[in-house]
Amino acid sequence: MQLWESGDWARKMGLAPDPDDTGYAHTADQVAGVQPPSGEVLLEYLGAVHERTLAYLSGLTAADLDDVVDRRWEPPVTLGVRLVSIADDCIQHAGQAAYVRGLLDA
Repeated sequence: MQLWESGDWARKMGLAPDPDDTGYAHTADQVAGVQPPSGEVLLEYLGAVHERTLAYLSGLTAADLDDVVDRRWEPPVTLGVRLVSIADDCIQHAGQAAYVRGLLDA
């Protein structure tokens, strides 16, 4: 289960907890609907996600990285490849945030 729906985070951000709503391909209106009451709530969510991620990763073995997690692709996607993809998404988002920060500071 996603932390987003199990930890009451969706409600804290002004959204309904929906396990199918991962944020992927949201429209501008859907993004605008995310209304956290403060930056502190965002930092708390980041901390909770960070802790859960570290716990998950610390339990993995090298052999786990070869497990197939998505057969909809050819070749099927392994856990190792998916983790690299997730890391890449995070790096891109960090760059986008830095860009916006630069715009605000300009």
